[in-house]
Amino acid sequence: MPEEMNIVEAVNAALEDELENDGDVVVYGEDVGEDGGVFRASEGLQDEFGRERVFSSPLAESGIVGTGIGMALKGMRPVPEIQFSGFSYLAFHQIKEHAARFRIRSRGDLEVPMTIRAPYGGGISALEHHQESPESFFAHAEGLHVVIPSTPQDTYSLLRKSIQLDDPVVFLEPKKTYRAFKEEVDREKKVELEKARTVQEGEDATLITWGAMVPVAEEAAEKIDADIEIVDPRTIYPTDFETIIDSVKKTGRAMILHEAPKTSGFGAEIASRINEEAILNLEAPVKRVTGPDVPYPLYTLEDYYMPNAERALEGLEELLEF
Repeated sequence: MPEEMNIVEAVNAALEDELENDGDVVVYGEDVGEDGGVFRASEGLQDEFGRERVFSSPLAESGIVGTGIGMALKGMRPVPEIQFSGFSYLAFHQIKEHAARFRIRSRGDLEVPMTIRAPYGGGISALEHHQESPESFFAHAEGLHVVIPSTPQDTYSLLRKSIQLDDPVVFLEPKKTYRAFKEEVDREKKVELEKARTVQEGEDATLITWGAMVPVAEEAAEKIDADIEIVDPRTIYPTDFETIIDSVKKTGRAMILHEAPKTSGFGAEIASRINEEAILNLEAPVKRVTGPDVPYPLYTLEDYYMPNAERALEGLEELLEF
């Protein structure tokens, strides 16, 4: 039977079910064991599965990921948590140069079935280094899957699929919406990695967005007198460009919404692909509404940094008026 869950509860449920179904799965990270993680995503799991399978690690992100790579090479399925995605840069060398490369380095003999979870993005008035949106860094590290869910159902289904994958995954969870809403989650539902979700159908413009920006997009689409199609890639890399391009060819207009900075944000890659494959279908230039090209500010300025429904609405209006 479906259960009402928010996103953080869906994370917990997915971890619980994978720990139950596969004895090679281990869950660990800073404060993950006794405390259940800073957001309580792993709460209760150590009591259920024991300290050998759910445990806290030292405060050493490079060591957290490096240890996971070793475990994965020996046949385990580690699910390390990086407490905040801004801390992942300390482990970037391990992620990009080792986890992402072992398959090609070994000519297919070795696999790294590891899923690195991290809360990402702003919106909770956190301290410095706690609000990053680093999806473009990881999307440029070939050999990784980069997954960002936006709903409890997608969180549950995509996390389980990620853990089952025989390749490394960076799984970024939008902490702004961790507890923002609930929906029914069907634990039997399968969701494909690398397959975008059409959030709502429309005819006048395509709005491409992910993570915590999906509810922002839906709010903006409700306020405008136009029929907006919203596409959520879900897997940032590899990207389901087919669904995105087909939508843009249908509507003739495209806007990309994300909270990472504009320059070299993943929206730039999407815009480039639209220009390469659908430029003759466009009625207006591709529009981007993003975070500004500045370091993420402290929480007193957070509301000025993060895109909101008003900015998204203005972007849609400019797109449609062109």
